[in-house]
Amino acid sequence: MLDSEFSNVIRVLSIDTIQKSKSGHPGAPMGMADIAEVLWCKYMNHNPSNPNWINRDRFILSNGHSSMLIYSILHLTGYDLSIEDIKNFRQLNSKTPGHPEYGRTPGIEATTGPLGQGIANAVGFAISEKTLSAQFNKPNYKIIDHYIYVFAGDGCMMEGISHESCSLAGTLKLNKLIVFYDNNKISIDGNTKGWFTDDTSKRFKSYNWNVIENVNGHNFNEISNAISKAKSVNDKPSLIICNTIIGFGSPNKSGKSESHGAPLGEEEVILTKKKLNWNYPPFFIPNKIYKKWNSIKIGKIKENKWNKKFKKYQEKYPNLSNEFLRRIKGNLPNNWNNYFKKYILKLQNFPKNIASRQASQKTIEFLGDIIPEYIGGSADLSSSNLTMWSKSKPINKYKDGNYIHYGVREFGMTAIANGISLYGGFIVSTASFLTFLDYAKNAVRMSSLMKIRQILIYTHDSIGLGEDGPTHQPIEQLSSLRNIPNMSVWRPCDQVETAVAWKCAIERKNGPTALILSRQNLIQQNRDEKQIYNIYKGGYILKNSHNNSDPDIILISTGSEIELASKVYNELLILNYKVRLVSMPSSNIFDKQSIYYKEKILSKKSKLIVSIEASHTNYWLKYTGLQGLRIGIDCFGESAPAEVLFSHFNFNLKNIIKKIKLKLNIFS
Repeated sequence: MLDSEFSNVIRVLSIDTIQKSKSGHPGAPMGMADIAEVLWCKYMNHNPSNPNWINRDRFILSNGHSSMLIYSILHLTGYDLSIEDIKNFRQLNSKTPGHPEYGRTPGIEATTGPLGQGIANAVGFAISEKTLSAQFNKPNYKIIDHYIYVFAGDGCMMEGISHESCSLAGTLKLNKLIVFYDNNKISIDGNTKGWFTDDTSKRFKSYNWNVIENVNGHNFNEISNAISKAKSVNDKPSLIICNTIIGFGSPNKSGKSESHGAPLGEEEVILTKKKLNWNYPPFFIPNKIYKKWNSIKIGKIKENKWNKKFKKYQEKYPNLSNEFLRRIKGNLPNNWNNYFKKYILKLQNFPKNIASRQASQKTIEFLGDIIPEYIGGSADLSSSNLTMWSKSKPINKYKDGNYIHYGVREFGMTAIANGISLYGGFIVSTASFLTFLDYAKNAVRMSSLMKIRQILIYTHDSIGLGEDGPTHQPIEQLSSLRNIPNMSVWRPCDQVETAVAWKCAIERKNGPTALILSRQNLIQQNRDEKQIYNIYKGGYILKNSHNNSDPDIILISTGSEIELASKVYNELLILNYKVRLVSMPSSNIFDKQSIYYKEKILSKKSKLIVSIEASHTNYWLKYTGLQGLRIGIDCFGESAPAEVLFSHFNFNLKNIIKKIKLKLNIFS
């Protein structure tokens, strides 16, 4: 039986905790507490004893500022989140940070806070549920069969990413996705009637969503009926528009923006408890309430029932069940390393001068045969990014597949793919032009913050793009990516380095990888097996001075500029300099190598270190030092053929040799 006392515990626990920490957002937890009680006490299938049960319902709090709502629920239902953890809200190294963080708190499915992204993550979860169930379910054996629930607020609905992701969700008919819209009409600046007058119901109906509107978010029966109706729809995602009162229960601050993002105050806390008939001291929860909320026993029963079904599934479909378990555990196929080693050696032994985006497509073709969990995709640039392969099967409203046409939705695409990665069982990549990283940046940052595997393919990586001009030519984007913590960035110079970059990206489970790829053809470099091995270290000696002696000049370059750097290397040899060419496709991986290795590559005995890359130069300062030379572009590009642009921006042999001589105080 549903009872206001059991939702009031969320309200009271939230306001006490926020008051203790002297910061937080009490309004939304107070306003959505009744919806939470109905959903979690009547509908959610989960097991607090095993937060990773693969067939659990997923819950994402898109309006992550209302984190005390989910922390209260997780504590009450029996997750490993104690009352002491609750008291430690927003404190250093606590399990209850200001916004929910994936990997820090048991039961948190995604890091949320930047509004709207939780909805997009949930779309990724729903795509995963649809795809995995289609691939592994059999008659009478629904191994994957669960729902994805989302709480979202007015801010989430205002953010453009909700438009991007929800539009795609309706197109794909993701019926296991149910979003609760907390329609309280209040944001930080006050009543939203001055800046948000959208007809949200019509908007979502136009996206092909099932919309259940005008639900009283404080009426248990209306909430329950709405959820039942949403679950009965099998061809559309559902939006339940719940009319709520922010700060519900507060005599003086309910319905007002004052309750949104600050503690209620000691006096108001007392008045609120009185109005809610809550007669217990702070942080005291009666046993009857714990007993009502606790889901450990029923959760174990539900998972055990699933385990019995899965055991029968294993007996009937042993090969399929083994493949399912491999993918859920995140293990790569047997002989993975041998397959890839042979592939890379083949590339080296049969050189081709092709663009690194083409080299990437070749590698995807190779991967497609040995990694069935791979899902690719592009933001309406498949033919430019070259992300499709011969066995690509686009996911659509009718069937599962291994490729997603995201449309022109860079931000939504990246956040949706974060959800696919979080769900498990898949390895996901997305693609766009490098300059459009800016559209997707916050979702890229979130994948790094969560330390999840997503492969970010960015092609058309420099002024080599040519005639499209400065709007499409990336200058600062590479530095921006390289400066994101936990991000691994690769800018390969040929098909061998591209393949190595892909292998590292596939194997990396603790963060995203960005592959920065060229539009123009690149000359394949000669190397031996030792050099191939050293590619994995992020930077290595591609060409050395005679007799491998310590160089006077070290050239560092990446990607398409390796060809130019090679010409500079050859010219300096003719001029009798001891010179070394270092290819550094991944500086962040190089930085993690031993001091011995790094000093071996970038010898301190050299007189001059020169970086050559067609992007902003500031990043390379840490290698060249103040006395070094950085050849790059610190202004926006121009519209012209690529070869004209490289000459215009002095990316040519004559200019670089001249600058090197000037640095060495040699005039000739």
